[in-house]
Amino acid sequence: MSSLHGINVTEVKKTTRSIATVATAVIGLVATAPDAVAGAFPLDTAVKVTNLDDAIEEAGATGTLRAALIAIAGQVTAPIVVVRVSPGATPADTATAVIGTDVAGVKTGMQTLLTASTQLNLHPRIIGAPGLESELVTKALVVVAKRLRARVYAMAVGDDRGEAIAHRALFPDARELTLLWPGVTAPYGADGASIGVPVAAVAMGARAAIDQTQGWHKTLSNVALPDIDGLAADVTFDIQDADCDANVLNASDLVTVVRIAGELRFWGNRTCAIADGDFVFESACRTAQILADTVALGLVWAMDKPLLPSLAKDIVEQINEKFRQEKRGGRILGAVALFDGARNPVDQLKAGKLLIGYRYTFVPPLEALGLEQEISDEFFADFASLVAGN
Repeated sequence: MSSLHGINVTEVKKTTRSIATVATAVIGLVATAPDAVAGAFPLDTAVKVTNLDDAIEEAGATGTLRAALIAIAGQVTAPIVVVRVSPGATPADTATAVIGTDVAGVKTGMQTLLTASTQLNLHPRIIGAPGLESELVTKALVVVAKRLRARVYAMAVGDDRGEAIAHRALFPDARELTLLWPGVTAPYGADGASIGVPVAAVAMGARAAIDQTQGWHKTLSNVALPDIDGLAADVTFDIQDADCDANVLNASDLVTVVRIAGELRFWGNRTCAIADGDFVFESACRTAQILADTVALGLVWAMDKPLLPSLAKDIVEQINEKFRQEKRGGRILGAVALFDGARNPVDQLKAGKLLIGYRYTFVPPLEALGLEQEISDEFFADFASLVAGN
């Protein structure tokens, strides 16, 4: 055994604790599939899908699951949480099954999405029930989305533009909701025939794809849609015409589909939030959701630690470092966290309660670009000299 009368210094590498951004491109899909392979999609059970080809085969030919999975697969490869429900004898019965229940902690229908984090280690942040939309179903999805801090994509019910706009009015303050109209088509039929596909499923896949390639701060609008080849209803579009169908739909907070340079794209940035509020843009709502979960989950390490001043300092600095990363990445314009002594009185600290405040600015989309075109004589000024020079 060695003997030392002195001080021994051992160099160690310190691991820096940092806050990781939560996964955002996770889809939660509620669907019917009466002919699904037994055991592949148990009723009212959250099922993880990572191999879309296998899932499409196992979904069976009837119901909404197969069509939704094909539409999603045409846009993205991403993890999906599927909840299969049994269709009812009537549309109302089916809606009841889709909405589901939560009785003494036992969940059915879309409520089952709430179990995915613990059962599957997947947190759905893009949710919908493509092909099963109704006023009641969509409103129930919004309630679930609030709890999941997720985004709902749903078809606006209506055979024409006016009916779709009237459907939007049923959701006066639903910032988690994006309503889409009209439906779309894709070459998914026999021998490549163009058939109708659920537009909400296309949007869910496109949203996940944008998260993967551009980031959660980019809205759904103006990104080319692979596979999609047509619209189920006429929508006129002229980027300079405020009265075209697409602009009228956007003005009513509906996202539509337009063709630009030969490619079909979703067009519209608006949610169903209250008018003139802070969350009229999809990017505003998603920024609020993702920052809230990222910061909260990134600070689990601090819970139940001794409440020392150093702990409060560490929490503030880690949040601010994450904000600096997000700003450098262009996902927010800026943010800052701070400890306010006035909001942390002795009695609260003594009770083990610490309040850290933070504020941020989301990145809005460029929705309206103004250009001034002026006719001028100034470029005739050297006309004669240029002619002489030739």
